Amino acid sequence: MTSATNLSRPKLQFHPNAYDFIFEALQQAQEIYSREVVQEGEHEEAHVSGQELLEGVRELALKQFGLMTLTVFKQWGVQSTRDFGKMVFEMIEHGRMRKTENDRLEDFVDIYDFEQVFDAAYVIDTHEVFSQTPARNV
Repeated sequence: MTSATNLSRPKLQFHPNAYDFIFEALQQAQEIYSREVVQEGEHEEAHVSGQELLEGVRELALKQFGLMTLTVFKQWGVQSTRDFGKMVFEMIEHGRMRKTENDRLEDFVDIYDFEQVFDAAYVIDTHEVFSQTPARNV
C-alpha cells in the first residue's frame, strides 16, 4: 500500500521543482558571497541571509530560465520574493534547512519585483555573437 507513505510525506505549498531550485540557489548564493562549508559542524560559515539567498535566486533563475523565469515561477506557484521565504521556512520546519536566531520571513518580503528583474531589466548579451570575426570563404 502506498497511502501510508503519502500520508507521512508533508504537503508542499509549492511545486516540488521550486524546492530543488531553492537549494541550487542557496549554493549559488554561497558561491557569490564566498561562503563555503569546511566541515558540517561549521554551518555558520556557510549561512546566507534572506536577501543574499534571493540574489542567488535571481542569478540562477536568469542563468537557467532567462526570459522564461516568470513563466516557470508562475507554474511553480511562486509570485514574489516572499514565496521563496515561505519555502525556506517550510523546509526549516521539516528539518531540511537551518536558520539562525536572526532569520525571519520578513527578510524575504519585497526584495525585488519579479516583472522588473526578470522581464523589463532583462538584457540579452550578444557581445560574443557579434564580436566574432566572420568565416572567410576559402
